Amino acid sequence: VQELLSDSGIGREMHVIVGQGQRDSALRATPEERRGFIEEAAGVLKHRKRKEKALRKLDATQGNLTRLNDVLTELRRQLKPLGRQAEVARRAAVIQADGRDARARLLADDIVGARSVIAEELADETALKERRQSVEQAIGSSREHETELEDQLRDDSPRLSAAQETWYNLSGLRERLRGTSGLANERVRLAAVEADDRRVGREPEELEADARRAQEQHRQLDAGVAQATESLKTVIADRHDAEAAYTGEERRVAGLLRAAADQREGLARLHGQVNALRSRSTAAGEEIGRLAAAREEAESRAVEAQREFSALENTIAGLNAGESGLDHELELAEQALAEVTEQLASMRVEAHEAERQQSALAARKEALELGLARKDGAGALLAATDEISGLLGSVAALLTVRAGFETAIASALGSAADAVAVDHLDTAVSAMEKLKSEDLGRAGMLLGGGEVDDSTWPGLPDFATYAIDVVEGPAPLQGALRRLLFKVAVVDGLEQSQELIRHAPDVVAVTRDGDVLGAHFAAGGSMSKQSLIEVQAAITQADDDLGRAVHTLERLRFEHDAAEAQRDSAQERVDAALSHLHESDATMAAVAENLGHLGATARAARGEADRLSSAIATAKESRAGDLSGLAELEERLAQAESAPEEEPDTALLEELAEKASTLRRAETEARLALRTNEERARALAGQVTALFEAAEAEREARIRAKERRERQLREAETARAVIVASDQVLARLEQSVARASALRTEIETSRTGREETLRTVRGRLRELSAELDGLTDSVHRDEMARAELRLRLEGLEGRALEELGLDVESLVTDFGPDQLVPPITADDEAEPGDPVPYDRDVQTKRLRSAERSLAMLGKVNPLALEEFTALEERHRFLSEQLDDLRKTRQDLLDIVDEVDAKVEQVFTEAWYDVEREFEDVFSRLFPGGEGALILTDPQNMLTTGIDVEARPPGKKVKRLSLLSGGERSLVAVAFLVALFKARPSPFYILDEVEAALDDTNLGRLLEIYEELRANSQLIVITHQKRTMEVADALYGVSMRGDGVSAVISQRLRDEASA
Repeated sequence: VQELLSDSGIGREMHVIVGQGQRDSALRATPEERRGFIEEAAGVLKHRKRKEKALRKLDATQGNLTRLNDVLTELRRQLKPLGRQAEVARRAAVIQADGRDARARLLADDIVGARSVIAEELADETALKERRQSVEQAIGSSREHETELEDQLRDDSPRLSAAQETWYNLSGLRERLRGTSGLANERVRLAAVEADDRRVGREPEELEADARRAQEQHRQLDAGVAQATESLKTVIADRHDAEAAYTGEERRVAGLLRAAADQREGLARLHGQVNALRSRSTAAGEEIGRLAAAREEAESRAVEAQREFSALENTIAGLNAGESGLDHELELAEQALAEVTEQLASMRVEAHEAERQQSALAARKEALELGLARKDGAGALLAATDEISGLLGSVAALLTVRAGFETAIASALGSAADAVAVDHLDTAVSAMEKLKSEDLGRAGMLLGGGEVDDSTWPGLPDFATYAIDVVEGPAPLQGALRRLLFKVAVVDGLEQSQELIRHAPDVVAVTRDGDVLGAHFAAGGSMSKQSLIEVQAAITQADDDLGRAVHTLERLRFEHDAAEAQRDSAQERVDAALSHLHESDATMAAVAENLGHLGATARAARGEADRLSSAIATAKESRAGDLSGLAELEERLAQAESAPEEEPDTALLEELAEKASTLRRAETEARLALRTNEERARALAGQVTALFEAAEAEREARIRAKERRERQLREAETARAVIVASDQVLARLEQSVARASALRTEIETSRTGREETLRTVRGRLRELSAELDGLTDSVHRDEMARAELRLRLEGLEGRALEELGLDVESLVTDFGPDQLVPPITADDEAEPGDPVPYDRDVQTKRLRSAERSLAMLGKVNPLALEEFTALEERHRFLSEQLDDLRKTRQDLLDIVDEVDAKVEQVFTEAWYDVEREFEDVFSRLFPGGEGALILTDPQNMLTTGIDVEARPPGKKVKRLSLLSGGERSLVAVAFLVALFKARPSPFYILDEVEAALDDTNLGRLLEIYEELRANSQLIVITHQKRTMEVADALYGVSMRGDGVSAVISQRLRDEASA
C-alpha cells in the first residue's frame, strides 16, 4: 500500500502508517521519544536537521579555527629569529663573494703552476724508456734460449718416463714369472703328494656280497610269509565253515520257532517270496561274473604298470648316486671360486689403497720439495754454484739427523740450520760480495775445513744424548758442527732439561719439541714453522715411504694377475660341474615324469580293481542274502508244510558258537604273524637296495678318483714345462731389465746436463730482470710522480667545478695570475677603487680574512632571506583566513538561534493542540476516566520530554505499566489519534490497530474514525466486521480456481445510497 501511495505521488510527508509495531512503540516510548512523535507530526524534524547540520559545521569550523590559531602563533614565534638570520645572511653574502673571488684566483694560480711542472717532468721520460727497451730485448733472447732448454727437458721427460715405465713393467713381469714358476712348483709338489693318497673305504664286491646275503634272508622271509598266508587261509576257511554251521543251526532253530506262525500265514505268500528270491539270486550271479572279468583286466593293468615303475625306480636310484657326486663336485668348485673371488676383491682394495697412498706420498714429496726451494739470498747462492767455487750445498740437505731429533737439532743449530755450507772462509766472503753487489738478500753460511774440537765433554745421564751424536754430515763440516753443538744435549722434556742443567750447568739442554734451556739462556714456546732440517727429513721419509709403496703396488699387481688366472680356472670348473648337473637334472626330470605317469596308471588301475572288488563283494553279499533268504523261505515252507509243532533243541547251536569263537582268535593270531613277517621282508628289501646302491656309488667314486689322479699327473707335467719355460724367460728378462736400467741412466745424465745449462741461462735472466726491475722502478717512480701531479691537477680542476662552478679554461682566463683584481665592497659603501695586479700573499690574506669574518658570523642560513619573505606572506594570508572563519562561525551561531526559536514556537503550538485533543479523545475512549500529557521540564521547551497519565474509570492508578494490556493499547491509540487530530495528514494507514479491542471499545474507536474521515482519508487493514461496515470500500485477496490470487473490491457507500 505504501508503494502504491508513493507511485501515486503521495510521499512520506503526505501519509502516516500506524501499525501494531508503532502502537507498541508508543506504549514503551520514553518521554523524549514521545516528544519525537509530536515533533514529527508538527514538522519540526526538518528544522532539527538544519540545526544539526549547522552544529556539525560549527564543530568543523572550531577545529580549523584552533589549527589556524596554532599556526599563526608558531609563525609569529618564527618571524623574529628568522628576521635576524636574514640580516646575517645579507652580510654573509658580501663576505662570501669576496672570499670566492680570492679562492678562485688562488686556485687558478695553483692550476697554472701544476701544468708547468708536468711539462718539465715529461722531458726526462724518453731516455729511461730507451734503456728499458734494450734490456727487454736481451731478456727476450735469454727467455727464448730458456724456452728451448725447457722444451728439450720436456721432450726428455716422456723418454725418461717411458724408460722408467719399461723398467717397471719388465721388473713386474719378472716378479710375475717368478710367481708363476713358484705356483708351478707348488702344483708339482701337490701332484706328488696326492699320488700317494689312496682311497679308504669298503670294496664294492664286499657290499654286493652283503646285499646277496640280505637277498637270501629276504627269500627265506618271503617263504615264511607264504606259509603264514596259507595257514591264515586255512584258519579263515575253518572259521567260515564253523560260522556257516552256526548260522544254519541258528536258522533251523529259528525256523522251528516260526513254523507254527508260518503255518497260520498261508503257504501261497511263502511260495511267492521264494520265487522272487530265486530270480534275484540268478541276476546277482550274472552281475558278479561280469564284475569279476572287469576286475581281472584292471589288476593286469596295475601289475604291468607296477613292473615298469619298479624298473624305473632302479634306474633313478643309480641317477641319485651320480647326482650326489655332481652336487659335491659343484660345491667344491663354487667354494674354490668364492675363495678366489674374495681374495681378488681383497687384492683390489689393497691395490687401490696402495695407489692412493703412492699418489699421496708423491704429492707430499713434491710439496715438501717446493717448500725446500729457497727464494732468498741462500737460494740465490745455491743457484750460483757454477759461479762461486767452494759452495757445498744446503746444510739441511747435507746433514742426516736421526729420526725424531729433527726439531731438537734445528733449534740447537738456530739460523745455521737454514744456512749454505761452504768449504772455506774465502768462499763465504765471495758469496757475501755477490749478494751485496746484486742485491740478492741475506744468507747464512756454515764454514767447513775447521779443526775438530777434541776436548772432553762431561758424562750425561741415561735420558740425555749429545746432539752431535745424532747428526751425520760431510767431513769438512764436522768441526763447525761440533762448535755449533758444543755441549748441547737432547732430552725428552722440560723436566729432564732442568734435571740435566742441575747435573751439568755447562751443558745446554734441547728438548725434542725444540725448547732450549741453559744455565744463562733459555728459548722456547710454540713452533711457527718447520725448519729446513725438518723439511729435509720429511722429504727423505716421504721418499722412503714412496719406494715402499711402489714396491707394494708392484707385488699386489703380480698377485692380482695370478689370482685372476686362478679365478678363471675355478670359473671353468664351476661351469663344467653346473653343466653336468643340469644334464643329470634333465634326465632325472624325464625319469620322474615317467614315474609319475606310471604311478598314476597303477593307482588308477588299482583303484578301479578295488572299486570292482567292492562292487563284487556288495553283489555277493546281496546274492548271499538273497540265497540265505531263499533257503530260509524254502525251509520255512517245508517246515510249514510238514514239521510238527514242537520246541527245538539248542545244545548243538551253543557248541557251534563256541567253535566259531575259537577259530576267530586263531585267525587274529595268524594275521599278526603274517604282518610281522611282511614288515621284516620290506625292511630287508630296502637294505638290499641300499647295499647295491652303495656298491655302485663306491665303484663310481673310485673311477672319479682315478681320473682325478690322472688329471693331476698331466697338470704336473704341464707345470714342469712351465717351470722350464719360466727359467728361460727369466734369464732373458734379466738382460732386458739391465738394458732398460742403462737406458734410463743415460737419459737421466743427458737431462742433468741440460738442467745445468738451464740454471746458467736463468742466472743471466735474473741479472737482466734485476736491471729491468730497476729501470722499471725508476720509470714507475717518475710515472707515479707525474700521476700524482696529474691527480693534483685533476683535483684542482674538480675543485674549480665543485667549489666555484667554473670550468678550468674559464677559471684560468678570468682569474689567472695575469688578470687584475677588482675590489669588492658592500652595497652601502662608496664607489669601489681601481683594480690591482695579482699578488698571491695579498689574495691569501684576503681569503683568510673572509673565512674569519664568516666564522665570526657563525652558522649562516643561506635561505633565510627567502624564508623570511615567504613566512611574512603566509602570516598575512592566514590572518585573513582566520577573520573569515570567525565571521562564518558567528553566522552559523545566528542560524542555530533562529532554528531553536522556530522549533520552540512550532513545538509549543503542537504541544498545546495535542494535549487538548488527548484529553478529548481519552474521555471518549474511557468515559468517566481521566487522562493527560505532562511535560517533564516545562521551563525548557526545546528539550523537555512528555509523560502520559491515564486513569481508567473505576481505578486509582495513573501509571501505564499498571494498566491491563487492552487499556494500555487503548491509551496508545488515544495518544496517536490525538496527534492525528492536532496535526492531520492527508492519508492514514491503520494496520490492525483495533485487533486487541473488545466490541465496546471498538465502537468508541470507530466514532473517532468517523471524525478523522472528515479531514483525512483512512486505509484500514482489519479483520473486524464492524470496521468493515463503516468503510466506503472493501478490498480483499482471494484464491481463484486456477490457484492464482485475485483482488476483490466492493464499494459500500454507493450501494447504501442506491
